[in-house]
Amino acid sequence: MSPATPAPDSGGAALELLVHGVGGATPQDMLDDPRTVRVTGDRTAAVYRRAEDRHAELSPERFAAGPVPEAYCWSNLTSGDGARALWLLLLPFMVVNLAHWMRPPARGRRPGLVRLYGVLVRLVALTLTVLLTAAACEVALDLTAWQCAGAATCADAHSWLGFLSVERGGWWSQPGRRLAAAALLPTALVGLLWYLSHRTWSAYEAQRPPTGHDEPAPEPAPAAGPGPGSTSAPTPGPDGGQAARQEPRPPLGRPGFWYGRRIVARLRAAHTAAGFLTVTAALLAAPGRQDTGGRAALGTALQVALALLTVIVVRVVCRRGRTEHRLDLRVERALVTWLPGASLALLVLAALHSAWSRPGSVSTGTLPGDAFFGSLTLAQGGLVVALGVVALLLRRPPRNAGPHPGAPDAGTGGARSRTVLRGLGGPAVAMLACALGGVMSGGVAQRVADWLDGPATPGMGEGPLIGPPVLLSWQASVIPVLLLLLAVPAAVLAVRTACAARRLRAVVEADYAAERGDERPDPVRTARIAACRARASLTDAAPVLVGVVSATALLLGAASVVGAWASGNVPGRAFDGAHPAVASLASATQALGSWMVGFGFLLFVTWGRRAYRDVSARRTIGILWDVGTFWPRAAHPFAPPCYAERAVPDLTWRMSSWTRRTGGRLVISGHSQGSVLAAAAVWQLPPTTRGRVALLTYGSPLERLYGRWFPAYFGPEALRGLHRTVDCWHNLHRATDPIGGPVLVPAEDGRPAVDAPVLLDPVAYGRTRDHPLPEPILGHSDYQADPAFAEHRTALLDRLLPAVPRQRDPAERADHSGRPGHLRAQPPDRPHPPR
Repeated sequence: MSPATPAPDSGGAALELLVHGVGGATPQDMLDDPRTVRVTGDRTAAVYRRAEDRHAELSPERFAAGPVPEAYCWSNLTSGDGARALWLLLLPFMVVNLAHWMRPPARGRRPGLVRLYGVLVRLVALTLTVLLTAAACEVALDLTAWQCAGAATCADAHSWLGFLSVERGGWWSQPGRRLAAAALLPTALVGLLWYLSHRTWSAYEAQRPPTGHDEPAPEPAPAAGPGPGSTSAPTPGPDGGQAARQEPRPPLGRPGFWYGRRIVARLRAAHTAAGFLTVTAALLAAPGRQDTGGRAALGTALQVALALLTVIVVRVVCRRGRTEHRLDLRVERALVTWLPGASLALLVLAALHSAWSRPGSVSTGTLPGDAFFGSLTLAQGGLVVALGVVALLLRRPPRNAGPHPGAPDAGTGGARSRTVLRGLGGPAVAMLACALGGVMSGGVAQRVADWLDGPATPGMGEGPLIGPPVLLSWQASVIPVLLLLLAVPAAVLAVRTACAARRLRAVVEADYAAERGDERPDPVRTARIAACRARASLTDAAPVLVGVVSATALLLGAASVVGAWASGNVPGRAFDGAHPAVASLASATQALGSWMVGFGFLLFVTWGRRAYRDVSARRTIGILWDVGTFWPRAAHPFAPPCYAERAVPDLTWRMSSWTRRTGGRLVISGHSQGSVLAAAAVWQLPPTTRGRVALLTYGSPLERLYGRWFPAYFGPEALRGLHRTVDCWHNLHRATDPIGGPVLVPAEDGRPAVDAPVLLDPVAYGRTRDHPLPEPILGHSDYQADPAFAEHRTALLDRLLPAVPRQRDPAERADHSGRPGHLRAQPPDRPHPPR
């Protein structure tokens, strides 16, 4: 961390609120002081100060010319115990939740299409829950209880299956009873998902946002007269600060955006019920095939109840989306209680029906999984295609309505030129979620079958097991093909990066020409800097790669369904009559795909655990995880918890309470993902408070990642509106930064452009008087080490109006814990004391 920055010229109470980014940081590093104290918050997320600054407001003369630095540390929301790596197993749920927020901005008023987009994403998410539960049923019920326990050689090879073995003739040896016992595993899995979703809501997302800021969105200002966002003639606000321009409230500024209790509770109930109903369907699939009389009638009644509850689950998922325009504290307790309860009761009845004594019954063949998994795959593909059609319709301008200057897609900086995949980013990511779910479910089933079958290859007729459903074997077999196809764009990107690095050498030499003077450039140093800039630009190629992967996955998934249904055999048997080379290739891809899934699964968990415990590894993949868990759970309730539903209210409360209690100036300074949290928190502030807040972002993905992938929430118009409503905003970025970049907000209404000139990295090309040792290439880190950081922070404080002095209330001096009164929990809507 750099030493304390120069003090601004204007006096008055001032606060600098620092928010760290990916990988986290300690308060000692952020404040450049080993002695820090927690002034508010808990061990999960808190605000810290230097020990000597703890009671700064009681001695304002000490800070008359400089800000009080505070650090908001939120790293424990996304890291900690290595057991949290198990959340990575729910990656498909997180990815499909992202697809909900990637909706393109609606051109014109199209609420019906917006609602339809949300419904389709929620249905895709529901199919993923069913797929995960069905995969658990396939492993526990079909492969283990139905096939392996029903084959003497397989049961003898695994002694832990002895009590289920048909050879021993015990009470559990009947097929229906074996299925009832095995159903405990998928049922426990669904219960665990419900518990984690409920527990993480209480721990992470139950923080209510500040209340009292629910002013109605103002009407657009008239075109005549001076621009309402002009800083040339500021209007004093009620708190003594400059009144911010009255902008229509953006989506992230809505009162209920960061509090989705009602929708999460509804979806949790529906997905839990869907999981229980999937297990019920597996139990009813086989044992009652030969039933007659009362047993058959009971089985039919259970199937009717299963169909009825399935319709109710789908209706609950489709009926209602998020409530954002107001803080919705309601919970439909009857629904969230009886729907999972009724589904669990039906599951218990199905288990009792399955355990009904059926002397002489045997388990032959497999449970009917091929048709189920095939239908589910087709449903997912159809939903993704429909989602793509809706996304394209949302981007299409309404008839007889041309673009206007305020439209998101109007102008050169509009969303049309920057939105990824021309608005198809959400459908592409939804397809990735389905592909991940299919590969994980097929791979796990294939690996378990391979383990139970011993040295034989599942599905090849060499061992006691018939194997998993044919479609799952086909899905695992396409993994080598997918990786081979991905090698082509990867090679193209590698060549393009190498060529770009060569072209950038001349640019690097020109950038440092003034520093070098007549000294000849160092080719090694130049090549290293140019290579860092070229590699940083790879981030901008990610949309193309995601599009290629999604399209390939859609085509290969369709080919898997066709191959499985046309041949009825695993790939190794489907090409028995073909040329020997083709048959060998099919067998090799099946075996290789099975092993690659198993190895990838272990590598995935190991890497995820390391990322949670190792700072360097967490920084490598942290941006992807932090982007995924930044958004609330709007599509899938079993996705990893949203840390922003805790962090954004924390920051909003802190800024609101401090500015209202002191009337002072505040600069919120965010790095990397911290800049996204800072922007989201500023959007939640009332307009009068935003007029006393300045925003400093550096290494920020606000436009480069969020603006392109989430255009409806961070698009050009939203960022321009943020620029107009805060007092001032500066953004710092480097060409060597693979994550941060410019926000592309131009000068407007007398306000300067947000982006500062690109910072040179390294700050010095060679050895100089000020830098006698070679300076490192910093990339995404240590922006505070650049002298430009101090200059811009000082400039922001100087632009803010000085604080209005007021008398301190004796009650504010200290509470019973020794904390100053201003640090006590205060509602941000408390009236400001008279001046």
